[in-house]
Amino acid sequence: MDKEKIIQLLNKDLEDEHGAIVQYLNHAYAMGEGEMACEIEAMARDEMRHLDWLAETIVGLGGTPSLERGTTRMGGTLVSDWMKNDVLLEEGAIAQYQEHIKAIDEPKIRRLLQRILSDERAHRGNFEHFADKAQREGMKDVRGTRSDRTAEMLNWGIEHEYTVILQYIFQSYLTPNREARKQLEDQAINEMQHLGWLAEKMIDLSSSPRIEHTKVELGEGTADMLRADIKIEKEVAEAYDRAAKETDDPKLRELYLRLRDNELYHVEVFEDILKEEEG
Repeated sequence: MDKEKIIQLLNKDLEDEHGAIVQYLNHAYAMGEGEMACEIEAMARDEMRHLDWLAETIVGLGGTPSLERGTTRMGGTLVSDWMKNDVLLEEGAIAQYQEHIKAIDEPKIRRLLQRILSDERAHRGNFEHFADKAQREGMKDVRGTRSDRTAEMLNWGIEHEYTVILQYIFQSYLTPNREARKQLEDQAINEMQHLGWLAEKMIDLSSSPRIEHTKVELGEGTADMLRADIKIEKEVAEAYDRAAKETDDPKLRELYLRLRDNELYHVEVFEDILKEEEG
């Protein structure tokens, strides 16, 4: 099989890993705190690891990783419904990886896909168990319907964090600058934490997290990437600072200020790398 066809198959796998991450995070946040939610978040991290491996492999073949979100199954009103959808998602992933393993004749790539397949089989078993448990315990959606200015700002923050997670991860695959790659990966992990903090705060405030993103800026080279990253970080730091001044909730103010300070740290890190990159 030629490289272009392999890249096409791997990008389909990558897109579906992306979809699984979003689906599992939505389900984990919507059921509130607890052991099951923590285990589902851990499986979402497994899918993030898969996405990373697949993207690195695609770049190694001379391709560009896809930013598209693949298959998701978001229906259902009860937690047991969601877990059954997660089982179905994993069954689809298992079938697809089996098909791609048969089709691809490159030993190292086949080995990688077999490694991922092992995780997906374990995930399917976990979700089957969770579906039974959720049905027995009558677990329900804990999200609320609050839709005021506070909920709007929190969802705006989630949208930003999701956008820059994708932006920094994919930029890290494309830059040849080792320090930029390392810092982009590190700051993407920090932005993942931010998304979780914001989503959990929305649940606490009886609202509903919306995990969507805006345009991802990949740039035309490392310096261009970093300039785009600095720009968005400065804008978001200012927005979090304004939100902190507007809210009367001391815990929410503390969260916004923490987010602001993290984003300003990212600005300084990226500015240092940009100076070195520009010579």
